[in-house]
Amino acid sequence: MKFGKTSRSFFNIITRIIICAVVLFIGVMGMRKLASMKKPPAEAKYQERPLQVEVLRAEPEDVPVSVSGFGEVKALDTVSIAAEVSGKIVKIHPRLELGEIIPKGDILFKVDPRDYDASVRQAQATVEQWKNTISRLRKQLATDKQRLKTLRRNRDLARAEFDRIRRLFKKGISTRSGSDAAERASNSAGDIADQMAQTVALYPIRIKEAESTLSAAKAALSIAKVRLERCEVRSPFNGRVKALSLEAGQYVAPGAGVVTLADDSVLEIHVPLDTRDARKWLRFNDEAVKTDSAWFSKLYPAQCKIRWTEDRNDHQWDGRLHRVIKFDPQTRTLTVGVRIEAKKALSDDPEKLPLVEGMFCSVEITGKTLNQVIRLPRWADSFE
Repeated sequence: MKFGKTSRSFFNIITRIIICAVVLFIGVMGMRKLASMKKPPAEAKYQERPLQVEVLRAEPEDVPVSVSGFGEVKALDTVSIAAEVSGKIVKIHPRLELGEIIPKGDILFKVDPRDYDASVRQAQATVEQWKNTISRLRKQLATDKQRLKTLRRNRDLARAEFDRIRRLFKKGISTRSGSDAAERASNSAGDIADQMAQTVALYPIRIKEAESTLSAAKAALSIAKVRLERCEVRSPFNGRVKALSLEAGQYVAPGAGVVTLADDSVLEIHVPLDTRDARKWLRFNDEAVKTDSAWFSKLYPAQCKIRWTEDRNDHQWDGRLHRVIKFDPQTRTLTVGVRIEAKKALSDDPEKLPLVEGMFCSVEITGKTLNQVIRLPRWADSFE
């Protein structure tokens, strides 16, 4: 019984092995059959492809290096104008509005001048009064000098009379009462002459005091006239109204700014540059006069290209490098000033905008020149 079960198990194993071998043989034969049916690929011929290149002639040349930065355009001069006298505004320029340009010398506004005009007339009257006083003192001095001569002559006569009567009294010809009367007359004439001499001596001092008072009156008159002139506030230059806080009938006090004018005849851009670029490429004028101040030398007035960041292609202006404004140790930047005149900031094309205050621009500053170098296109330089 046991022998039958063992033989049957062995037969099953052999059968399985034979089946697996047959399946494997059929698969190998089929794969070989399929492989023999596949055509070999055609042999590809290798050809070198032409590359499109740009040929440049490598010639040494002198190339100026440019340093770039950004900055906001500002008017060089901006003045806050305030009233110099107090009072009510009685007149305002008809074009005194934001953005308007007021010509130089035009009256911006006028303060009520009536009080100051009265002060001028009062000061003029005081000056005339002291002029008359000085003239009167000088005339009195001339008159009193003549009187002093007369009084001195009377004194001399009185003394001579007294001497004569005293000699007669000693001889017993004259009485004592006559001698005493002659002495009193002599003393009185001398006292009157001395008083007049003192008065004449004081006249120069009184005239000097009057002249000093006259000078003070003239100074007060000058102050009054200046205050009257300050009632009219005029434009110091052809200025654009940048800020305004003024109305007709408003009371103003001295020192309070009411109008801000900007002079757009010269514009300036403050451009911060990296200190390494500034040290390496900016041209300083070594021939400038040396002073005791530890500051940068004058910059060479290099030409600068200014472009508005909103439209770099169409808007371009020419400026000049002017000076070093400040050094910032925190950001390690050197701020330089670039100036441009109004005639260069304007555009001949009416469709193009002029360069005006407030525009944020890129500035390209022409720096030092590299000598005998070969110029390459920018795309030829990469990180690889």
